[in-house]
Amino acid sequence: MSASPADFDLAALYDALDHQRTERGLTWAAAVREINAPIAHLPGVRVMSVSTVRGLRDRSVVEGDGVLQMLLWLDRAPESFVPGHPAPARDTTLRAAGPGRILRWDAAALHRALESERAARGLTWNQVADEIGTSVAVVRGMRSASRVSFPGVMRIVAWLDRPAAAFTHATRR
Repeated sequence: MSASPADFDLAALYDALDHQRTERGLTWAAAVREINAPIAHLPGVRVMSVSTVRGLRDRSVVEGDGVLQMLLWLDRAPESFVPGHPAPARDTTLRAAGPGRILRWDAAALHRALESERAARGLTWNQVADEIGTSVAVVRGMRSASRVSFPGVMRIVAWLDRPAAAFTHATRR
């Protein structure tokens, strides 16, 4: 399966956040406090700022772990922001990390899945990158990456034909 021609829509994520904020009568500062609440007390975890969240509407790339926190607040699957993606199934739901933990992308698991699929298809890393619509440095670099970004991560999970939630995990930091 080649990558979806449509990327994760950051502007639609902003609109959904703004809609939820407005529906609940919250200021941006209050909404961001709520988004950050499950992780704000964790040592070594950077919380999001209002400018980070409000900047979504104008950015083309954003940090992946922050998007996970926003999606948890909205109770939405990442796939729900990919135009043309089928309605998210039950296994696409993100699971809250639980007390003392934060939901993060598992870049190592993404790389293992990429390597497995690449080998199964008999493709080179350059061919994988071409099919996904990214650079070879991104797909090969996933092996040592500690962070991922949107919309690129959603191109990768689309190419793998797996739900994004399968590549997340709860961690203490």
